Order: sequence, then structure tokens, then C-alpha cells
Amino acid sequence: MIRHSLVILSLALVYAASGVALGGECLVRGTGDLGVIVERAAGSVVVVDTTHHKILSRIKGLGDLSHASVVYSRDARYAYLFGRDGGLSKVDLLCGTVVKRIVQGGNSIGGAISQDGTLVAVSNYEPGGVKLFSAESLAEVADIPATPIGNSRRSKTVGLVDAPDQRFVFSLFDSGEIWIADLSNPQSPAIRKFRDVGRQPYDGLITPDGRYYIAGLFGEDGVVLLDLWHPEHGPRRILDHYGKGERKLPVYKMPHLEGWAIAGERAFLPAVGYHEVLVVDTREWKAVGSIPVHGQPVFVMARPDGRQIWVNFAFPDNDTIQVIDTESLNIVKTIKTGKGTLHMEFAPRGGEIWISVRDQDRVKVYDTRSMQQLASLPVAKPSGIFFTVRAHKTGL
Repeated sequence: MIRHSLVILSLALVYAASGVALGGECLVRGTGDLGVIVERAAGSVVVVDTTHHKILSRIKGLGDLSHASVVYSRDARYAYLFGRDGGLSKVDLLCGTVVKRIVQGGNSIGGAISQDGTLVAVSNYEPGGVKLFSAESLAEVADIPATPIGNSRRSKTVGLVDAPDQRFVFSLFDSGEIWIADLSNPQSPAIRKFRDVGRQPYDGLITPDGRYYIAGLFGEDGVVLLDLWHPEHGPRRILDHYGKGERKLPVYKMPHLEGWAIAGERAFLPAVGYHEVLVVDTREWKAVGSIPVHGQPVFVMARPDGRQIWVNFAFPDNDTIQVIDTESLNIVKTIKTGKGTLHMEFAPRGGEIWISVRDQDRVKVYDTRSMQQLASLPVAKPSGIFFTVRAHKTGL
């Protein structure tokens, strides 16, 4: 009997070490080095192990992922996917399965998860507004229609982020407003509204410390900043010349604000329509310089330690990555990654960066010190890359 028990224990340890649960298909392992990569055209995602550079599972049937984003549960076991078709999906990274999927709206544009991890918020174009769901069951908890004051027609909502103190912040595209929703009592959300912030705020971000909410304007040049420590001061305009300027560009050329990098006391952001990365002093929120680059930048991402900025570019220059040293502001490396180079994601402590190369159906992994390629994974038309480290960061 003792010998039999030892055999069973040995088998259990072997399965656990390999990441396979004894008697089942779910993995038995931690989730801190896992991630999800969106296969945009197929409506699926792959779950990846970032330590061993391998694909663990493929999860299908997730709808229209043409503008998909992902947030994570606090334990980093579950990923919540927001699809363009209004789909909200909860997937289990360890089992490689869809726990539940609902279609909660007609046209969605991202989401967020609350500070305590109990609420998932979805930002909708149609119907305009934000809906809140239980992170556990995906049951609807609250509906915040984006109805501007004095207007019965709902506005598209954009730039939804989570903020400290169980709040969400988002912008109203059609009416030029920013709203703060306090969900301390989910049954009765407390909404604070700021009107006339500028024409057509099209996207938003929150600084890594959770203090400042920043909305970009599509209808005019400039950016709006709201101090969430002192919302009573109201939004203020910064970077008045940031935007399309004289070169009126189509929507798909406008960089998302998630493409901004904040490193120390400086922000690095893509210049709209120009082959430059702008440098901004975040103490005064004023532009202090610019860096000429290979093409029109889309994503400008800071390595977690803030020492490097990795930049990718819009078509037709989307086969290249450039690396900027934040101390000297010089370009220290240009890498030809391949056509359709899109999203990037740093490993949790910054030793690697994963890059989706859509036209090659590959995700390539680079060492950020040597800047040499380490691995290449087959992923069908990859777009967004989302690692579980996001579970513990504000605004991600």
C-alpha cells in the first residue's frame, strides 16, 4: 500500500511539473508568466508561456476581435476579452476554455476591471454608455447610459479605464465630456460629469500611478488632462498643438493613447502624421523636444525600468522597430521585424519584448539587452499581446 501511494504521488509530481493536472486537461501551475495573444482574423486567442516561449492552448469562438482588448482577474487565472461585436468573454487560462460569453452591446470599444477585481466594465458605441458586470458570473450589475445633459441621444463612449478608489473614467465622443463613475456601491453608481472638455475625445489613458486621466481630441488639436486627486479643479488643456494639425488624417492613422510611454518625469508620444516621437515633461505637461524616427509612430512603449523606448510604425513603414535610449534620446537600434509589425508587450521585468508580425503569422521575441531575436511562435494574424502582469497594474 505504501509503495502504491508513493507511485501515485510520484505521478502527481510529474504531472504537476509538466503543467498537466492529474486526471484532467487543466494545467496545474502558476499564471504569473502566462499571456494571451489575439488571433484577430480567426476570432481566437492563444495562451502562451513566456518563460519557455511556447503556446499552451488555443481558445476559439470569441467573435469579432478586430479591436479586441483584454484584462485579467486578480489571481490572473481568467482573462476577460472585449470584442468589437459587443462580446464579453471570460476565458480560463489554465483550462484553455471559455467559461462564459455574452453579447452585451452592439459595438464595443474596450473595457476595464475594477480595483477590487469584482466588476468588469465595457465601453459601448452602440448603445452608447458603460455597462458593469460581475467578474464572477458576468451577470449585469449596472448600466450607465452616456446621455449628455439636455440631450436624449446617447453618445459613443471611449477611453474607458479603471482608477483608484473603485472608480472608472471614460469620455463621451459625441458630446465632448469626461465622466468619473464611483462604483463603491455598484447598485447606485455615483457619476461626476465634466462638460465641454473639447471636440470629439477619441481615446484616453491613465498614468501608471493612477493620478492623471488624459483624453486625446479628434475634432481639434490638443489633449485634455484631469487630475483624479483633485477633480474639483476640472479638466485642463495641455499640448495645444498635439493632433492632426494641417495634415488631416483618416481615423486609422490616429495613434491610440495607449501608444504613449511614460518613463520617469517624461512622456514619449507618437507625433500625429509626422516621423517623430515627441518628448513631454510630465511635471508641467509641456513638450520639450522631439526625436526623428523611421516612420509615423503608432506605439511608443517604455521598458518597465524606463531606460528604453520601443517604437513601431504605420503602413508603409510597418516592418521596422526602433529603440530609443531615454537618457541620451538617441536611437540605439533599428530592427527589421517584418511587414505588419503591430502590437508589442514587455515581459514583466523587461528582459524581453514580444512583437506581433501579422503578415508573417508570427510573434517574435527579442532580448531587450542584446536586441537579438530569441524565439518565433506561429500565431495566425496576431494583433494584441496581453501578459498577466497587467492584473496588478492600474489602467491595464
